[in-house]
Amino acid sequence: MSSVQDKSRRKQDRTRAVLPVRVRGKDASGAQFDELAHTLDITPSGMRLGAIRRELKALDRVIVLYHQRRIEFTVMWTKLVGKHGEYQVGLQMVAQEQQRNDPWGLNLAHAGTPPASRVSAVSGAA
Repeated sequence: MSSVQDKSRRKQDRTRAVLPVRVRGKDASGAQFDELAHTLDITPSGMRLGAIRRELKALDRVIVLYHQRRIEFTVMWTKLVGKHGEYQVGLQMVAQEQQRNDPWGLNLAHAGTPPASRVSAVSGAA
């Protein structure tokens, strides 16, 4: 899948942000897991995670905990990265209408702000 296709399918711009999160759910084999990971980039309704050490299945649900927030996501895609069993995972928020405010507490709605400024704002807030 090329980045041009990704960009045309994506409804929101991604903001680079490395935030520590806890992820809970069932892996591809059906086993429960609870592990630490981190975001690679985020949007108001989704994220790309890194440092997932279990294979997850697309369309499964996981819970992501960040600070005092507990948010349910659907796994949209997974990608094995490297030879050490680490995955990147694309997640889409399940109940976006309930998360009217920025779920990350980072004020991602910077209409008209250049991407470089958004990254700096996120880096300072983490």
